[in-house]
Amino acid sequence: MQGEDARYLKRKVKGGNIDVHPSEKALIVQYEVEATILGEMGDPMLGERKECQKIIRLKSLNANTDITSLARKVVEECKLIHPSKLNEVEQLLYYLQNRRDSLSGKEKKEKSSKPKDPPPFEGMEIDEVANINDMDEYIELLYEDIPDKVRGSALILQLARNPDNLEELLLNETALGALARVLREDWKQSVELATNIIYIFFCFSSFSQFHGLITHYKIGALCMNIIDHELKRHELWQEELSKKKKAVDEDPENQTLRKDYEKTFKKYQGLVVKQEQLLRVALYLLLNLAEDTRTELKMRNKNIVHMLVKALDRDNFELLILVVSFLKKLSIFMETMCVLYHISMDDRFKSMFAYTDCIPQLMKMLFECSDERIDLELISFCINLAANKRNVQLICEGNGLKMLMKRALKFKDPLLMKMIRNISQHDGPTKNLFIDYVGDLAAQISNDEEEEFVIECLGTLANLTIPDLDWELVLKEYKLVPYLKDKLKPGAAEDDLVLEVVIMIGTVSMDDSCAALLAKSGIIPALIELLNAQQEDDEFVCQIIYVFYQMVFHQATRDVIIKETQAPAYLIDLMHDKNNEIRKVCDNTLDIIAEYDEEWAKKIQSEKFRWHNSQWLEMVESRQMDESEQFLYGDDRIEPYIHEGDILERPDLFYNSGKMITKAKLNSLCAIEIWVDQPCSFPSFGIYIPIFIYLFIIFIIYIFIYYFLVVYKWTSANDFRSTIHTHHANLLTHHFFPS
Repeated sequence: MQGEDARYLKRKVKGGNIDVHPSEKALIVQYEVEATILGEMGDPMLGERKECQKIIRLKSLNANTDITSLARKVVEECKLIHPSKLNEVEQLLYYLQNRRDSLSGKEKKEKSSKPKDPPPFEGMEIDEVANINDMDEYIELLYEDIPDKVRGSALILQLARNPDNLEELLLNETALGALARVLREDWKQSVELATNIIYIFFCFSSFSQFHGLITHYKIGALCMNIIDHELKRHELWQEELSKKKKAVDEDPENQTLRKDYEKTFKKYQGLVVKQEQLLRVALYLLLNLAEDTRTELKMRNKNIVHMLVKALDRDNFELLILVVSFLKKLSIFMETMCVLYHISMDDRFKSMFAYTDCIPQLMKMLFECSDERIDLELISFCINLAANKRNVQLICEGNGLKMLMKRALKFKDPLLMKMIRNISQHDGPTKNLFIDYVGDLAAQISNDEEEEFVIECLGTLANLTIPDLDWELVLKEYKLVPYLKDKLKPGAAEDDLVLEVVIMIGTVSMDDSCAALLAKSGIIPALIELLNAQQEDDEFVCQIIYVFYQMVFHQATRDVIIKETQAPAYLIDLMHDKNNEIRKVCDNTLDIIAEYDEEWAKKIQSEKFRWHNSQWLEMVESRQMDESEQFLYGDDRIEPYIHEGDILERPDLFYNSGKMITKAKLNSLCAIEIWVDQPCSFPSFGIYIPIFIYLFIIFIIYIFIYYFLVVYKWTSANDFRSTIHTHHANLLTHHFFPS
């Protein structure tokens, strides 16, 4: 057919059946549209027939409505209904008036517990009725101008609102892709268009099995951007309106300003109505997606709470109900995470998480977090769980550790690295997994990285007590020795970093070649200087002594420590520290030193004797100080014990000082051995005189008490008896022989 042959277009509308709406108070009018193209002579050249329907909503219909009048009004205003069908319309209206909601009590309760679905709004309601068979035509409309896009999206929305059509729409990837593209490109140009398309995806979001579709097209993230933009637009509208209101208040007589303000206010009200429809649909879609805790966490990271709080100043009741419901759900999630975090702080309950699905869920949430910094509650919870060995085994299953290391090194996240550090502290198969990442961790040890991140990397490396690990190669390849030595200088870094450096040195010192390398670099004197500066900090003291303990195992470093440093003297001074752990490490280290060096062995044994017999030695010293009893003790002088003086003032404790001390056995007094700087003389016999005097006095007192209790009381009793007998005899004599 040639274009110039077509002259006329004939359109014919034919009315059809009338029925009631299944859920709303409305009538559905079926009709048929026939379009015919006529030729020049009036002959039909091309014709097409299409079935349509119109929905007539009856908002005023209630129990008191006059059905006859309403039916007449419907027939008069709707040209699709022939006047002959007035009685039929009246019967249908009567049915709608008396129809009751068939929902059960339980269903009503469930329905009332959640926000209502968004109602039809301007842009959705069109006279044309959509048909699933015409989807190709609706898709073509999405490639036209904005009005056609609005019409096409409204027709697709009609289909999407029927759940029976969702599966068929799901299979139409062309339609879904076009809708997502139009929303992404044109949402700023038309509120109606954006609302229609989001509503279509909202229909899918009502069913959990379709959430993957929405995630695939990234509709959730797009909705977050749209909501944020609309809230900012609303603030600009309010600012503009307030300025005009202020101008009117300043000049009340100016009618031009007043009319301009009224016009702006009316426009503002219309914009707000449309905007709130958009916000309600978008927020409802996000609320449905938030069923998945991982998706909810992403929303929280994108500041959804702030957006919801800003939306609370609206007047739309249904929107406010939705916002409050969303905030309530978010608060439940945060409270649950906080409760789990506090439970995980108790060591008794950490292992219980291994018997739930909690750890796999947490790992998914960690890996799917798109932000550089993970939510604080989530990562804190994971750090606590990583302190349990069984939990760590579940965390490291598959590529768990690999993914954690990859993310931590990419974003330089100190909290995630702290979790990895907790994982590395457990012996067993999980510790061996770190061999592949030693180089990556060592590469982070530099002054260029953030200090908190370096601390966790150092702590992780320090936990890797793996026999097969070549620490010497690591130290040389990554040039760690200068870095470690530099950080030991007082004031060179924060105490937390310095402490991790000391722990790291203790770990690598387990290797013979590494210990020699560190000793040659001059780290041992630096450790002693640090020990002197941090002597009040038990953690520092304990870790530095542990370094000495590791080094005395190796011949090369043992000779350096014993012959070239003052470390043994410090260890002797700390042998009686209040901290139990420090005493244990000191004793173990000194035992090794005593085994390999005879002179230090004697000094160590002498100090141990002084400590264990301090009371007896104190008594002897006090009597020597008493000039009146100086002759009882002779001229021998006993040194004050080490822990009462400055260690640097005791030259006899150093390797080249003093003479070999002599030994004398005092078995008769204390059954132990003692060494002093000078030959020890046996204490004078005069020291025992006070003891004999004391015993003699006790003996005399005992005799006196015995005499009093036994002899005196016995004698008194006999005298008493004698007196009684005499008195009794006198009475008898007086009775029988009166005078």
